[in-house]
Amino acid sequence: MVTAWLDMMSEHSVPRSASLSSFWHDLPREGRLLLSIVVVQFLGTGLVLPFLVVYLHEIRDFSLGDVGLLIGLGPLMGFLAVGPGGTIIDRCGARVVMLFTMCLEVVADVALTFASALPIAVVAVVLQGIAFGVEWPAAQSLIASIVPSELRQRYFGVNFTLLNLGIGLGGIVGGLVVDVDHPFTFQAIYLADALSFLPAIYVLSVPLRHLAGRPVHDDEPPPAETYLQVMRRPGVRLVMLLSFVSSYVGYSQLNAGTQAFAREVGRISTRGLGLAYASNTLVIVLLQLVVLRHIEGRRRTRVIMVMSLIWSLSWLLLGSSGLLPGSFGATVLVAACASVFALGETLMQPTIPALVNDLAPDHLRGRYNALSTAGFSLAAIIAPMIAGWLIGNGAGSLYIAQLVVGCGAVVVVAAYLEPRLPPGVNGVPVPARDDEVLSAR
Repeated sequence: MVTAWLDMMSEHSVPRSASLSSFWHDLPREGRLLLSIVVVQFLGTGLVLPFLVVYLHEIRDFSLGDVGLLIGLGPLMGFLAVGPGGTIIDRCGARVVMLFTMCLEVVADVALTFASALPIAVVAVVLQGIAFGVEWPAAQSLIASIVPSELRQRYFGVNFTLLNLGIGLGGIVGGLVVDVDHPFTFQAIYLADALSFLPAIYVLSVPLRHLAGRPVHDDEPPPAETYLQVMRRPGVRLVMLLSFVSSYVGYSQLNAGTQAFAREVGRISTRGLGLAYASNTLVIVLLQLVVLRHIEGRRRTRVIMVMSLIWSLSWLLLGSSGLLPGSFGATVLVAACASVFALGETLMQPTIPALVNDLAPDHLRGRYNALSTAGFSLAAIIAPMIAGWLIGNGAGSLYIAQLVVGCGAVVVVAAYLEPRLPPGVNGVPVPARDDEVLSAR
């Protein structure tokens, strides 16, 4: 289906992509080292991701109101930190910033392990939010400084596959380990999450200590630019808008609105909800590498358009679950929603990060990634509030309708962005003769 849609929206023939083994062979040593630690790092994330509310409310006895504020505090801190973080990345280098954020995450996990009082939990969530907000643009910038442009899209796709594999395995292990009657099992998974960052800290500190993650200038470096100046550059505001809208109809809903709709409208069990998320991870792990081969060399804006159409279908499936509340059919429809959504994810994750980093000049890469991340973070703050208000007031159909309209908005933004991007930035291989003309100029 994806290939057929891409063929319909494509206007040129696409060369067959290289195999995974050739990709690994062509990848610089530093890139291979970074990929080698992804599963372990996100295994820890998978251990704790499904259980934060249970831990804070049922184990630490914080009220649900306080828990809700704590969960919202993390994305807010990340949003506030991402702007200064992008500037620091450009000045100090992405590797140093990544090391700092990972150390913050270790401290946050240890604090959550022993968060017997609310102030300790607040400190932990603040540190975690700052780390998450800055680590993403730092990681994207470091990858872009290591991996050549022609390999970035495949790198981001493979990285996303390994990330989901780690989270999926961690979720399975966490589900088998934790027990609300034994609080120490929750403390154990948070300590394990802290330990999962140590291999990455070692790799960045020792084998990759020579990396700066920022451009090295033989002569006078380019003058620094403010975020307002960066946003005036061609395509930047549209890319930021694309990040915001795609996040609003994407991850921000999967992590909040989907759960609320499935429970309140579809009335499926928590076990059914867990099945839906497991199917989401499974689809990504099984299909990401296949999808990568089919999107190689195609216009990234067209790939994003297809992604939005797939996501609109997933939200219609979620909406259909409300027609069969409390039934096995509702559970199947929610699982189908999560699975179809995952197919869209396999199109998005290799595409938008590669587009951002191919558009960014070396000396502003941190700021470009920070602006894109800010768009995602802002949506993560707004979306749960809107979803909660609509679903809580019995407007489930309106909730689904605004998501489908939002997917259409993604298509419009991508179509408007396409003619404003150089072909190479948009994922289209530039013919050799064009390179020669450009070099002659």
